[in-house]
Amino acid sequence: MTTPHLVAVALGLAEQGWHLFPLAPGDKRPAVAQWEQRATTDPDRIRRCWSAGPYGIGIACGPSGLAVLDLDQPKRDQTAPAQWTGHQDGWHVLGTLMRRAHASLPATFTVQTGRGGTHLYFRHPTSGPQLRNTAGKLGWLIDTRAHGGYVVAPGSTVNGRPYRIMCELPAVELPAWLGERLVPEELPPQQPVMVTLSGDQHGRYVVAAISRQLAHLAQAGEGQRNHALYRSAVALGQLAAGGAIGQAEIEGLLTQAAYSAGLRPAETRRTITSGLRAGARRPRSVTA
Repeated sequence: MTTPHLVAVALGLAEQGWHLFPLAPGDKRPAVAQWEQRATTDPDRIRRCWSAGPYGIGIACGPSGLAVLDLDQPKRDQTAPAQWTGHQDGWHVLGTLMRRAHASLPATFTVQTGRGGTHLYFRHPTSGPQLRNTAGKLGWLIDTRAHGGYVVAPGSTVNGRPYRIMCELPAVELPAWLGERLVPEELPPQQPVMVTLSGDQHGRYVVAAISRQLAHLAQAGEGQRNHALYRSAVALGQLAAGGAIGQAEIEGLLTQAAYSAGLRPAETRRTITSGLRAGARRPRSVTA
């Protein structure tokens, strides 16, 4: 799509109150750091951005007040888990969920993704807890994007495949029966983690290493945070294995940082455990 067309599409999306930021041309990845904070509805900024090149269009769901259902198609050779045997795609799974809940799904703004999946755009509920991203929480091949997440907007092209509007009705509020299933699990109470290190060169090195890894995690973008947590757990796990700092202290620091970044307890525990285990296989000592 040419840049004038992208400008027109982006301006039309922004008129709906949706906050936009540029994606790398032909890719899903953000073209800017801190994309959620920089997402905008300002027409002048939008014109300048999408006149500069054929950037894809990302919609930051949190600032836009959106909760988006991502109904996917199975990848090649991907088979359904036992509880979803016989289901062909995310739409099929959603249909089963509706039957079980004796519920319906209202027509809403709908986009066909590049791989043939579907994005159903809903307004985030005006009351209740803040919804975040989920992967498979509703069922096989159904992910969701809300606070802390983004979607590729129609008009964008990823790997040569366009995202197209299927239904241009306004986004309606997320049905309550779905919202109830997407409420995030409560975070366990956290006590501040206090790490006491010496003020010598050894201690300063460890403090710098910890700060660097926590900053790396805090700056990770959507879709990269779990990987960033793993890498930080490996790096700090090496120091723990080498005796520079206790493993329990590392676990506490990484857990706090992961929760602040929007990761949830179950994935946080798994990732930290895996990273520390990998780091322990390559201990790193700190010389004075």
